[in-house]
Order: sequence, then C-alpha cells, then structure tokens
Amino acid sequence: MNVLLENWDTPFGLPPFAAIRDEDFGPAFDEALARARTAIRAIAEGPGHSFADVIEALELAEGDLDRVSGVFYNLAGADSTDAREALMRDLAPKMSVFSSEVTNNKALWAKIEALWQGRDGLGLTAEQGRVLELYWQMFVRSGAALEGAAAERLTAVKARLAVLGTAFGQNLLADERSWHIELSAADLAALPGFVQDAARAAGAEKGRGPVVTLSRSLIVPFLQFSPNRSLRETAYAAWVARGANGGETDNRGIAAEILALRAERAALLGYPDFAAFKLEPEMAKTPAAVRDLLLRVWRPARAKALTDAAVLEAMLKADGLAGSLEPWDWRYYSEKRRKAEHDLDEAALKPYLGLEAMLGAMFDCSSRLFGLEFREIDGPFYHPDVRGWEVTRGGAHVAVFLGDYFARGSKRSGAWCSAMRGQRKLGGEVRPIVVNVCNFAKGDPCLLSYDDARTLFHEFGHALHQMLSDVTYGFISGTSVARDFVELPSQLYEHWLEVPAVLEAHARHHETGEPMPAEMLRRLLGAGTYDQGFATVEFVASAMVDLEFHTGTPPADPMQRQAEVLDALGMPTAIRMRHATPHFAHVFSSDGYSAGYYSYMWSEVMDADAFAAFEEAGDPFHPETAAKLERFILSAGGSEDAEALYLKFRGKMPEVEALLKGRGLLDAA
Repeated sequence: MNVLLENWDTPFGLPPFAAIRDEDFGPAFDEALARARTAIRAIAEGPGHSFADVIEALELAEGDLDRVSGVFYNLAGADSTDAREALMRDLAPKMSVFSSEVTNNKALWAKIEALWQGRDGLGLTAEQGRVLELYWQMFVRSGAALEGAAAERLTAVKARLAVLGTAFGQNLLADERSWHIELSAADLAALPGFVQDAARAAGAEKGRGPVVTLSRSLIVPFLQFSPNRSLRETAYAAWVARGANGGETDNRGIAAEILALRAERAALLGYPDFAAFKLEPEMAKTPAAVRDLLLRVWRPARAKALTDAAVLEAMLKADGLAGSLEPWDWRYYSEKRRKAEHDLDEAALKPYLGLEAMLGAMFDCSSRLFGLEFREIDGPFYHPDVRGWEVTRGGAHVAVFLGDYFARGSKRSGAWCSAMRGQRKLGGEVRPIVVNVCNFAKGDPCLLSYDDARTLFHEFGHALHQMLSDVTYGFISGTSVARDFVELPSQLYEHWLEVPAVLEAHARHHETGEPMPAEMLRRLLGAGTYDQGFATVEFVASAMVDLEFHTGTPPADPMQRQAEVLDALGMPTAIRMRHATPHFAHVFSSDGYSAGYYSYMWSEVMDADAFAAFEEAGDPFHPETAAKLERFILSAGGSEDAEALYLKFRGKMPEVEALLKGRGLLDAA
C-alpha cells in the first residue's frame, strides 16, 4: 500500500510526514484519481436521483483525492523540491482534465439539473438548498450545458490555464531563489541589529556571508534602513523585476496568454468578458461596482500620497541628494520621518514584538473571544521549522493548527492559510487540520515588525474561519465563501492587535520580560494610519490593473496595458504597484484572485464596520458580539449568501467611509 492511501494511525489523523517520500505522490494521485472516477461514474450511471444519491455522494466521492491533494499542495508551496515542482507541472493538466470530466458528464449534469428544477419539492434543509444551488452554479459556470466543439474547447482552455498558472508560480519562485547580493562589512554595520541577523541567516542558508534576498521580510527592512542609495536601487530593481528578466523564467508572455484564454473561457460561457464572469457570484457582482469602490478610495489616497511625497523629497534634498524621490527612496525616508514625527523607531520596537510573544497574544485573543485553548504538540511535521497545536474548547477537540513561520528558499513568497483537511459532518464528524504559512526572517529569537505581527494575526483570522467551521457539507465549510467575503475574518482579526490591553499584556521585551513602555505603546498606536497614502495607492493601483486586464478585450501586451491604466490613474512616480504584472501571483498563479484582487478592500469596508460592533458594545471582547461573530461569520462557511450572513451579524451593510476612516484618509476624501 502507498502510505498516502493508508488509514493513518497517527495523533489527530495527521499525515505521517516522516514516512512520506516524494516518489509516493505520483502513484497516489493516479490511484486516487482512478477511485474518484469510479465513484463519480457510479453516481452518474446508477439508479439513484435523490439529493443523497447525487449531491451527498459527490461530497464523499473524492475523499482519497482530497487527502492526497491536501498534503501535496501544502508541501509544494511551503517546502518545494525539484521533484515536487516537476509533479506540479505534470498534475496541472491532469487535475484540470479530471475536473472537466466531472462537469462535462452529461448524465451527472442531468441529475443535478433535475434536482435544481424540482428543488421546491425535495424537502431540503436551508443548508442542503444552499449546497444544491452552489453545485448547480458550479456546473453551469464550468460549462456543463455546453455541447460539442464548445465543450471540448473549454476543456482545452482550462487545461492550458492550469499549466500556465503553475509555470508562472514556479518561474517567480526561481527568480526569487536565484538572486541575492552580498553585503560589505560597512553596509552591514549601517543596518539595525535585527536586519543584520536576518541577512546573516539568509546568507548562511546559501553558504555565504550576509546577503539581501528578495524575501519581503528581508528586502523591505533593508530598503527602510540602508543609507546606501545605490545599493537600495540595485536591490529594489531586482525585487520589481521578478518574472521579467528574460529567458526561461520570464512571465510576461505567460500573462498575455492567460488573459487571452480567460477571455475566451468567458466568451464560451456567454459572458462579455472575464471580469463579468468572475464577479457574478461575488458580493460586488459587477466590474462597475468594483471600479466605483476603488476610485472612491483612490482619490483621497493619491492626494495623501502626493502630500507625503513632497515631504520625503524635501528630506532627500536636505541630505544633499539631487533629483527626485524614487521608489527605492520611499521606505528609507518614510522610516526616518516616522521616527522624527512619531518618535517611533522600528529597531527599538521589534524587541517587544518577538514571535513567541505575538503568538501568545494571538492565542489569548481567540481564547477570550471564542473560548479556544491551545496545547503545543510534537511532530514530526513536514519541516523542522513547523510547530503544531491541538485546539480545544471545553475539553473537546476542535482542530489541529500548524504554524510555519520562517522564510526559506524552498517556500514561495507571501503568507497564506490552507487546510490539509477541512471540516464536515457528512459521513461522520471530521475536524480540520489548518496551516498558517509566513515568511518572517529567522532569528534567535525571531523579532517581528508591527506589519509582521499584523500578518500573523491576519492569517490566524483565516485559520479561525477554518477551525470554527460548523457545517454538514465540506463544499461550504470554512473559507468556502465569496472571494470578496473571505478576507473579512482575517482582516477583522487584525484589529485585536491594536487593542491597547492586548499589547500591554503581551508586547514584552524578549530579554528582560519588561512590558512595552507606555509612551512607546501610545506612539505605536498613534502611528496606526501613518503612510497609508502610500500603502493604499500601491494596493489600489494593483487592483485597478487586475480589473482592467479582465474587462473588455484582453491586452496583447499586458505591460503596455499596465502602463496605460497607471497613467490614467495619475500614479505617483515615487510609488509602484504592490504587485506588477510579471510577479502578480495572486492573479496569474491561479484564477483565485483574478479580477478579484480588489476583494481585500471590499472586505476591509466590512471589517472596519464589524469591529465597530465591539466598540459600540464598549468591550473588544464583548461576549454576545463575539458569539454572533462566530455564529454568523466564522462557523457558517458558505451556508448562506455572504451579504445575508453579514446582515445577520451587523444588521446593516457598511459604507466606504468606514474604510477611509480606518486608514486615516477621511479628511483627504
């Protein structure tokens, strides 16, 4: 037997990582796909036509495939190897073809369509009705109603898109992994101690002395603190050139082909463009609604950014430097300005934001809000850096939570939450195994920036959405919600990091154990909206480019179209997109956030309003409000329409002013 297909006699049903070899995955996928095909054929061709015979059977038909996939794709993103990357390339078209086989199965589609048309007479529960609706919608949007050449072409398009998305992500990882610049003794000495430690650790991984790499957790503080303008320019140029360096890892041609194929996919399904297709099931519904939100935020953000740019350029000239403020200057002078105006020095702040302290804060907040308890458990896990906790409530098992926090060459950039196993009740209670992955600079101890701490809380908000899920059907469990709703729990949880009592209790010096000085805490929270013009402009620019890429005729030259969109917006010259096209993995590594990068901001409108519910109650841990948040948001998954769930929690939908206020941009509007 293949270990991946055996019953795992392990604590909590965790994968037996120590026994799994890379060469196990290929045969396991082949067998799991074969079993899934057999199960689905039996559903389609069997005599049963009831909800249980069709929908519930489909829910369980891919159990082995889900289990193998849950392990493999987590490892492929967090701890890649040459063998795993090769298998990803091999699997991309195979998995796409399998998905198309399911949705193109006419006998199966006929049963689902009959259930949908007769749904009023089936006596379904509200949750079952929602699951049926989403299955029917998925099949329609996957082309189940297409015939002949159109159906065949859609299958080919989706398979090619899967191949291209995998290639895009692997090219980006290759560019990130291959570049570094060694630091001289003088350049190293000019940096704060925590950046020096991160540079030494990154160099040690490569068998070299101190280096700067393209990991965000290292290059951003380097750009903040290095006084060597020429070196900053060199590092910044490499950072923004990821995926656009020519040769085999260049992503520009891939992006163009992806956009053309997405437009063709939408046309085959009867939509005017891919944005219209993609946004139909989301809260925003239409490209016009997304554009309206982004422009309402863009105008005050741009005005604030231009005002800030003038201040920073004056600082640059005061240093005796000629020319204009450039993108590789912004973070350096912004950090100096923050220290001058808020007396807030990140190098002095970080000793109070150790990873251990912030994990304690993160767990404590979830305990006070939802009664969760965390007990650290032993591995082995898939990498020595990974840690695990059993999550309980009232003595009952809730979930297993894994944390993988440090940057390394085998890990793709960014931060994310995933589930190796999702929650469901159908077929017996199944509790989730949830993973948070980050890319913090490894140190002894690991000290976080305030932005790092926000990232920690953000991803744990996603984890809570998975861990507290309480639905019958895995199809709607956890984060299986509208894309512009999925960021609500994560962004909302960030607010608890801003609660003074949380930092007073947990932000303690890693050496002395002393709490953060009250004046430092006051300055930290007072600077909460500092530089939000910059942060908002770089985000909205990326979201607008994403939206315009997928609206109307796809561009033959995405880089030219990117330039046109930014020019029309009046992009400040000293700020670049947060994610330029060749390394815009959110949009091109898969279609998860394609025409959907705006969703972070759509969710932010809600998260600002949602936290206001606790403020109005006079207690950031108000029990009744926390209970409503769990019931209608965190545990509900996709069991109802996202807007309906939010209305049940809050009683009203928020306005964009809540976001502008939270970012300190209301006065600039």
